[in-house]
Formats: sequence, C-alpha cells, structure tokens
Amino acid sequence: FLFPTAFFGAQPSISNSEGDILFLLDSSGSVSYYEFSKVKEFMWDLVRPFAFGPNDVQTSIIHISTTPTMEFPFDRYQSRGAVQQAIRDTQQLMGDTNTGQALSYAKEKFFSNEAGARPDVPKVLVWVTDGFSTDDISEPMQLLKDMGVTVFIVSTGRGNYLELSAAASQPPEKHLHFVDVDDLPIITKELRDAMLANRLHAVDITSSSFRLMWPKLLSQETGYYTLEYAPTNNLAGKRTTQLSGAHTSFTLSNLAPETTYEVALVPESNVHYFPPQTTRVTTLAEEITPAQVLISESSPHSFQVSWAPTPDSVAAYQILYGPLPGDSAQLLEVDGKQNSTVVENLAPNTTYLVTVTAIYRSGKEKSLSAKACTQEGE
Repeated sequence: FLFPTAFFGAQPSISNSEGDILFLLDSSGSVSYYEFSKVKEFMWDLVRPFAFGPNDVQTSIIHISTTPTMEFPFDRYQSRGAVQQAIRDTQQLMGDTNTGQALSYAKEKFFSNEAGARPDVPKVLVWVTDGFSTDDISEPMQLLKDMGVTVFIVSTGRGNYLELSAAASQPPEKHLHFVDVDDLPIITKELRDAMLANRLHAVDITSSSFRLMWPKLLSQETGYYTLEYAPTNNLAGKRTTQLSGAHTSFTLSNLAPETTYEVALVPESNVHYFPPQTTRVTTLAEEITPAQVLISESSPHSFQVSWAPTPDSVAAYQILYGPLPGDSAQLLEVDGKQNSTVVENLAPNTTYLVTVTAIYRSGKEKSLSAKACTQEGE
C-alpha cells in the first residue's frame, strides 16, 4: 500500500501517497502496560515519514476491548506532530479481547464519512495482537478483505499460525509477522516496504517513460483494469487504456520530460469492489549528451574548450585532458551552467584528447571527446 527509523530527521518524508490506515490496537487486559507502550512506539515509527492530510495519508485507531472504541477519526489529525501526539496520548482500556467485534466495528468505520474515511482511496488495516481472541475473527475479517481492505497482522505472542495466515491478506509471507514485542523495530522497514508495494507505484522512471506496478487484485476471469493518466497541467488531455485482469504492471512511454503525471488504476471486478488507486509520478529531465565539443583560441600552452547544450538537468561538467600518445590525464570540473573553459599549462606542439562529461542531477553521465593541438612554441 502506501506508507515507515530511529527518530526525528533521520527519515525522508514519503509523499504522493494517499490512503486510510487503521490500527487495530489490542487494548485488553491480556496486554501488559509495557507491551502496550512498545506497540504505540511501533505504530508511530511505522507512519512517521508519511505526509498527513486530506490528499495524503490519514490514520485512525480502534481499541480491541470488551466494547470496540475509536480513539480518533481518520480526518482529525492532519500533521505529523498532531498524529504523533495523538498516538502518544492513547490510553489502554483493559477489558476482554473481543477482536471479532472490533473487526466488525472497523468495517463500519473504514467506509464511514462520520469517521473521516474517504471512499476512493486504498485502505490498510494493521492489527497488532498477542495472539489471543475471545470471539471469532474469520467472518468479519473476510468481509473487510472482500471490500478491498489490505490486512497486515503482527503477532507478538503465540498466535495460531493457520488462523492468522488465513486472516491476513495473501500471500501471508508479506502480510503476517511473528515477532517479540521488544523486536518490533526489526520488522518496521519490511512492513512499510510491503505497504508501499501493495499499492500502485512507479519504478524505472526515465525522462520519457515509467513502469507502473500494483498488487494482484484481479485475474483474467474476474475482471479488467482501466488505466487513466494525464499531465497535472493538462488534465483535459487524459489518456485511457484497458488492461486484462492478469496484468500487475504496465509501462507508459512517449511521455514529456520533467512533467508530473496523475495516474489512476480502476479495478473493474465482477466479484468484489476494489477502490481505485492513484499515484503521482514526475518524469526525469531530458538527458542530452553534449552535442559538440569545440576547440578554439589555441596557443602554445593553452586552448579553450566549448560545448553545447547546457540543460538545467546538468549539475556539473568534467573536462578530462591528456597528451596523445600517453597515459597521463588531468581533470577540470566546472559548474553545470558554464559551456566553456580554458585549459592551461600545456606542452607546445602537442595533440591532446579532450573529453567533456555531463554529470546529471539524476547521477547519470554522458560524454563526448575531441582532439586539440597546441601551437608551436616561440
């Protein structure tokens, strides 16, 4: 799906992710105060890097107790600091472990305007449990999954593997974790990565293309996907394509460089409802090899090297030069906005090989070479 390691400032912010994350928190008397506090730390660590707001991530907590209780609705806290404080202030309710009731309550709130849930965003349930429940969970959990909710389960106790693997989304190796409460930080990144992978996202981004990937929601027999995309500055230019239900990836090509695209994937299922998934992808700047390298103003001990063009995507140019024949060379580096430099302290009447390399902000490099001759000495 969409969504979180040490403490403040160490994590880059994750934006362009949209979804409702619901934590099902075991607040019953079977959980010690210490375990409850460690689970709260884990919850905050998981979501901390995300941008929060009506167009980003929203989160909520439902307590498992004698009676299920919502700690706060999805849309109450719209900033990182407010979400952190709300999780920190969450108090244990004690009572019985009526997980099935809490799951039924979660299904109601996940799709409720009153609870601040949004109708067409991906929905994720994270259930942290000590492995004990006093009522049946299989039916309400299946109803949640049938409505398109992705279920991640973290068991800190001796939970029944068969029961929990059936309750989690498939495959269980990506959605079910058994870990001691003191070792919860060990799985944070793995769980976060699985959340991010469990939604529409882009890989292999270039200046003119990117590959979209998404979880397997349909099959050839159960439906098809409608894929829509358009530049954010020209939404009227939306393009649409249909893909069979067997697809889990698709490459968009012939795109404009340095352009942000709005992408929507609509699963058209004849079995279950799946909410559309959206993402926002920006193509890279066009990477142009220096079209030409020119040598001018040659003297016995110097010459000028010029090149073109100089796109904004170039961070710097490196000029490598050395005499021919020979295996020695020297390096000059100039700012990406320059298109010429003077090479000095050269030997007279000597042929040099000059290579200009454009160092792009993306980390890629492109090079072009030319030969240059110094004048005879006086």
